[in-house]
Amino acid sequence: MISLVLAAQAAQGGGGFGGMIFMLVAIFVIMYFFMVRPQQKRQKKIREFQNSLQEGSRVVTGGGIYGTVRRIDQAKNTIDVEVAHGVVITVDKGSVFQDTTQRQTNA
Repeated sequence: MISLVLAAQAAQGGGGFGGMIFMLVAIFVIMYFFMVRPQQKRQKKIREFQNSLQEGSRVVTGGGIYGTVRRIDQAKNTIDVEVAHGVVITVDKGSVFQDTTQRQTNA
């Protein structure tokens, strides 16, 4: 009788460990679909925008400076952005994002 009880407890302990592993895997799958995958989609959209930049495009730098693209230097991977009349700054192409205020006013 005692050996039967011990066998039942051992079986429950083994199932608990498998259930714990299943829960950990489920948590990682949920994190992937709710956190990692949407972030990858946003990064892809930003890269596509940066690669399709043209002179005259309205942009926002990573520092929050709004301006207009005046020149794109593919060799150095930089962009000249006019932030005020006659004031042009050079920024890295990777730190330029789409001007969302322009889309809101046109809609």
